[in-house]
Amino acid sequence: MEMTKLSCEKFLAELAGKAPTPGGGGTAALVGAAGVALGNMVGNLTTGKKKYAAVEADIQALNTKAGALRKELEALMQADADAFAPLAAAYGLPKDTPEQAAHKAAVLEKALDAACAVPLEIMEKCAEGIALVEGYAAKGSVMAVSDAGCAAALCKAALQAASLNVFINTKLMADRERAAALDAKTDKLLDEFVSRADAVFASVTNKLRNK
Repeated sequence: MEMTKLSCEKFLAELAGKAPTPGGGGTAALVGAAGVALGNMVGNLTTGKKKYAAVEADIQALNTKAGALRKELEALMQADADAFAPLAAAYGLPKDTPEQAAHKAAVLEKALDAACAVPLEIMEKCAEGIALVEGYAAKGSVMAVSDAGCAAALCKAALQAASLNVFINTKLMADRERAAALDAKTDKLLDEFVSRADAVFASVTNKLRNK
């Protein structure tokens, strides 16, 4: 099942069902892609306007990055589903003998590590999205500033959601040093970019609520 080919209705039906994918990771990628797309919309509503001629080149550069970033996040929807399959298979391995138990532990450890890679990449892409949204909020059309604020909120939510998909796997890893390193990378992204997204949201809210 190719995630990006599903209709919105079908995706949500699959999400609500018993199947493990799509799940939180794939949904985080989708929400991040939506946030980036919304920022891109702000850019497209800005380009070509005389009032914003001075920032035309900057906005066009943001649009180019946003278009590529959205595609990357869309691809990560499928990558997240694909990464779950080996992990599910590892959980199903027998452990009746010491040899089987050792084999299962090794395979599971490898699968857990691989399962962290996609949500971490989703987080990195959402962080890039927040950085782009900062530019759109600062230089984009004032008529679309609310959309820039929405984009920041979506990218932040996706960033945070993806982090939980890292933590659920690192929690189970036997190699605690490796787990701690992955947790540290996750925490660093959260520490920097949640506050940056909040700052955009607060700035937009201030513009909309104060005359």
